[in-house]
Amino acid sequence: MFESLSGKLGEVFERLRKRGALTESDVSEALREVRVALLEADVALPVVKSFIDGVKSKAVGQDVLRSVTPGQMVIKIVHDHLVEMLGGAGEGEEINLNAVPPVPVLMVGLQGSGKTTSTAKIALRLQTKERKKVLMASLDVYRPAAQEQLKILGEQNNIPVLPIVAGQMPVDIAKRAVQAAKLGGYDVLLLDTAGRLHIDETLMLEVAAVRDAVQPHETLLVADALTGQDAVNVAKSFNERVGVTGIVLTRVDGDGRGGAALSMRAVTGKPIKLIGVGEKADALESFHPERIAQRILGMGDIVSLVEKAAETIEKEEAERLAARVQKGQFDLDDMASQLKQLRKMGGMSGVMNLLPGVGKIKQQMAQANVDESVLKRQEAIIGSMTRDERKNPKVIHASRKKRIAAGSGTSVQDVNKLLKQHLQMADMMKRMSKLGQKGFMRSMGAMLPGMPGMPK
Repeated sequence: MFESLSGKLGEVFERLRKRGALTESDVSEALREVRVALLEADVALPVVKSFIDGVKSKAVGQDVLRSVTPGQMVIKIVHDHLVEMLGGAGEGEEINLNAVPPVPVLMVGLQGSGKTTSTAKIALRLQTKERKKVLMASLDVYRPAAQEQLKILGEQNNIPVLPIVAGQMPVDIAKRAVQAAKLGGYDVLLLDTAGRLHIDETLMLEVAAVRDAVQPHETLLVADALTGQDAVNVAKSFNERVGVTGIVLTRVDGDGRGGAALSMRAVTGKPIKLIGVGEKADALESFHPERIAQRILGMGDIVSLVEKAAETIEKEEAERLAARVQKGQFDLDDMASQLKQLRKMGGMSGVMNLLPGVGKIKQQMAQANVDESVLKRQEAIIGSMTRDERKNPKVIHASRKKRIAAGSGTSVQDVNKLLKQHLQMADMMKRMSKLGQKGFMRSMGAMLPGMPGMPK
């Protein structure tokens, strides 16, 4: 997300940094380019105008133009305004469950925006991270198999779903769900409402009737980030007619512009609470305005990277590998473990998006057409080796390479590449074990080009 905007803003700010002093015309010229970049990213025109006016009033002040690092000062002002536009400094707003259980949460939005999938993702998140007992209920009696879809998602993720009663209408289903949640001792009730292909009076009246029947503590609008400006208009309409308390943006991983995210808070005044970043059931993240602003400006998001690592990396495995690295040991089993953990964190692109100052490396990856599936192929190659081959790669000669390639569905060339990468990484681990902790940190930068899937 934001790749296009981040790249264009990065070019503008790079030119500002290179200049020792800035004139008012320099700042105005830079802000014109920022304005174009925001409009191209599909940010709503009124939001862009307000943003540029706010930045300009501060950026052309004497304190900035006469400062020691005027370029950095302008970037800081843009950063602060971005944070404000996205929802303000501090931690992002989570789903508010501060009410008498079962807490009703109403999911609304257009058909195809990802409501049903998001309902299951939120239920899994509340169940695993917050240890809540969650019940899901589908009120969509119009879309074919919509209720069955939620039932299947519930079964896949071990989340209870209200039994389907044929012929029952949405308001009656909602009332039955509330009763079932009370009797079952549930903490949260997620109600997945029906959508339409476009906003119409029937849809709004039905959602309003369900809202009146259950009195939801939260009404979350699910909007597709890929629809750009239309997503903003949908948010505005639902907020005016139904009353939205928060927004869930889906398909954020497929949106290189990010205009919907940048516009929604400003247009509706409602916070973006969660963003969908993939198809998997756990691919849902909290929306933190400050962290998102840092990503847009190429500053990285180390906090999110650490949180993601803490969630995905197995502590015992990490400690085992650290102990081996200190001894200068690193075999193919260790490499397979690293590949697995890297894939859990979203692959190379997922990690790179959160690292500061790696814009050029990301561009190189894009130009080199780095295929993220290379991680899976390399895991398959290592999985086709015997235990002795993984522990001692030196025994892998021509005939063994052919067998490994055939077993993993790859080529001998792929096997050779993997063995070469392992040799480079093993050599780096040995050097790092001699350098100590400080040397270890310095060497991490040198390791990046040698990591699997990275361009040279």
